[in-house]
Amino acid sequence: MTQTTAAAARRATADAATPALSAGLISARLDRLPATRSIWKLIGMLSLGFFFELYDLLYSGYVAPGLVRSGILTPATPGFFGMTGVASFIASLFAGLFIGTVACGFLADRFGRRAIFTWSLLWYTAANLVMAFQDTATGLNFWRFVAGIGIGVELVTIGTYISELAPKHIRGRAFACEQAIGFMAVPVVAFLAYLLVPRAPFGIDGWRWVVVIGAHGALFVWWIRRNLPESPRWLAQKGRLHEADRVMSALEAKVQREYGKPLPLPAAPEPVSRARDDGSFAGMWRPPYGKRATMMIIFNVFQTVGFYGFANWVPTLLVKQGVTVTSSLMYSSIIAIAAPIGPIIGLAIADRIERKTAIVTMAAANIVCGLLFSQSSDAAFLIAMGVGLTLSANIMSYSFHAYQAELFPTSIRARAVGFVYSWSRFSAIFTSFIIAGVLKGFGTTGVFVLIAGAMMIVMAAIGLMGPRTRDIALEKISH
Repeated sequence: MTQTTAAAARRATADAATPALSAGLISARLDRLPATRSIWKLIGMLSLGFFFELYDLLYSGYVAPGLVRSGILTPATPGFFGMTGVASFIASLFAGLFIGTVACGFLADRFGRRAIFTWSLLWYTAANLVMAFQDTATGLNFWRFVAGIGIGVELVTIGTYISELAPKHIRGRAFACEQAIGFMAVPVVAFLAYLLVPRAPFGIDGWRWVVVIGAHGALFVWWIRRNLPESPRWLAQKGRLHEADRVMSALEAKVQREYGKPLPLPAAPEPVSRARDDGSFAGMWRPPYGKRATMMIIFNVFQTVGFYGFANWVPTLLVKQGVTVTSSLMYSSIIAIAAPIGPIIGLAIADRIERKTAIVTMAAANIVCGLLFSQSSDAAFLIAMGVGLTLSANIMSYSFHAYQAELFPTSIRARAVGFVYSWSRFSAIFTSFIIAGVLKGFGTTGVFVLIAGAMMIVMAAIGLMGPRTRDIALEKISH
């Protein structure tokens, strides 16, 4: 009887130790995988989801002239928080994004990356379809807010998903690939807006066509979902070790067939703590995560001013510089072609340059290009500086999306990324109104001086507080 009890105790002790050890082994097995076609296929499928997400996120500025032309919105904002101007439309989206990221980011930690990736995409697609048929500022802004919630959840989930599926040696390039495919949406939406917004095909306002075309992303959801496995890191952290092993074994078999020789041996597993990082909000503030969360909150509040201050306002800023509405949409389309080029460059350099170095350098480039843009009315120079702004912003974008997903452990990754990223959404709610006011009072020069100040704070936060993450296992970064 005593021997039986002792044996049971030994088994219980072994079972208690297994999850942490096996979770580390699952991660080590994943990190040693060569970057074959199967690995890039998974990243590519998630990137397609990001394409449709960015289409819906970034069409605001391109359809704004059409919303004004149709009489639903006004270009100026009556009162600081007036709800009938273009700024209210942009702010409604970011209010929804804020709710989606701050209040719903934990859903992917609780229910899995795969399920939330699917349902959040369906959510915002349906909301956009309803929004496309609104005729009042109130209806337009409400459904833009609802769509924003789904987009916010999707933003958090895709970044978390990619960081966990990509082996450590290609994590930077994986995010560059995501952003390169995703930012293809920018020239697509810009070109569609150029063709459709000034017109009314079949008697339907052109801006409505732009929105409805983007909503067709739902057609691809089930195909993408069917071919995506759940994150093995998430499964292992949840104690579903046999499922994690099955996912890894299937992936290893595919990669080995493509690799043509035995896979490298896994490195020694990094310890994976489940007790400290229990998935709670409080876990995000334990050392070293509290300092990292604070850094990323500061970063996200101010990077939004630079990124969306230009991306969502580029046609309006061009008009303010003396360019006609039709020409501004044409210039915007040319500038938008550069959107995926920054991440394409990242496919070559992302895993060679430390993430924090790339962020600081691109913030500095953003300052220079923005200030030069504000001082010219020459078409070629405006386009050149617009391209420079777009390239610097989008290289910074893939770098920081990778960076913030790397800074937190698996058990709280989606929650923490959602929380710190939500501050960029919160900032953007007010940024729209602030930029509208600055543009009215101080012109484009005032707008870019504001952006330059924000970028300097970004450089200080990341440059002084940020840890190194390039080519380091997620579990080691966590500790």
